[in-house]
Amino acid sequence: MNQGFDFLNFGKTVEVNVPPSPVSGTQVSIFPATSSGSNSPSTPENITTPLPTLGVPSFKFQVSSLLENEWRNMEWSEEVRETLMESVRSFKPASETVTEARVLLVGPVGAGKSSFISSVQSVFSGRVINRAMVGSSSSTSFTKKLRTYNIRGAGENANEPTALVLCDVMGVGEGESTGLTLHDALSVIKGHAPEGHQFSPEQPIGADTVGFVRKPSTNYKVHCVVFVIDGSKVGSYAKSLGMTFQQLREHISNLGVHQVALLTHVDQVCNATGSDITQVYKSKAIQQAMVKAGQLLGMATSYIVPVKNYCSELDLDGNTDILLLKAVDHILQYVNLFFQDDSD
Repeated sequence: MNQGFDFLNFGKTVEVNVPPSPVSGTQVSIFPATSSGSNSPSTPENITTPLPTLGVPSFKFQVSSLLENEWRNMEWSEEVRETLMESVRSFKPASETVTEARVLLVGPVGAGKSSFISSVQSVFSGRVINRAMVGSSSSTSFTKKLRTYNIRGAGENANEPTALVLCDVMGVGEGESTGLTLHDALSVIKGHAPEGHQFSPEQPIGADTVGFVRKPSTNYKVHCVVFVIDGSKVGSYAKSLGMTFQQLREHISNLGVHQVALLTHVDQVCNATGSDITQVYKSKAIQQAMVKAGQLLGMATSYIVPVKNYCSELDLDGNTDILLLKAVDHILQYVNLFFQDDSD
């Protein structure tokens, strides 16, 4: 077996190929050392050994094992992909008066909100496109305005809209002065924010906002909120961000709106998943990342699903499509719960 280090990828996971170990599916990877060991479990599956620095950034070994069985059942086939696509195409809100499901994506800067929108549209377009403009994972939100995207591709005509509308907003910062504010997020959910509104912490949405919707109909309100969390950073988010999310979740729940979450960048969380996305539900690292995401949000992991967005790819991948479509299917289930609750 070929052995060696890839020193061209500092700051990313670097694989070391080793002979198979007694633990089924065990892989060895090297991660940049951190100043704190709090995010490095000291279980038998996660043994760390310092490497000599050699004049370069220090690394430590971390053993990450794949489980023998999936911790969630998942089928990977073209038939499953087509079934999921048809389910989204034919979806109609469980309401006599509402024709579209409005879903709001909320998350930290660079978590992958806009990329998810573009990735979902890519699946239905049959090619990778960037419909929602995407920035880099910097500390500043690339999205500044409220943008709504009707996912198209409901029929033979690729431009025919489905009933799914994904809403993109400014990223949430670690403080209200650095991103979307609690007030503005709730204004969007309640339907008061006009399309194209440019967010500014110094100018909260109010009755004097240009285009302010005074009496929004249910059609214009948000029917489900999706929190988007970067799986590769979930252990390093500030506690203040978790407090912001949980405070926001409490207010959203009081409005009767259901919430779910996406764990993005799962291909960067686990080497095996990066090579083969079908290993996502066998990965111990991703399972642990989902637990951390649940703790950050104050949310049970049953509400959280992993996804891999299209970022650098030029062509679609059937298994990546399935993971994205399962996430959309998961979201739409909670959209209909909103309408069922609303009719009771």
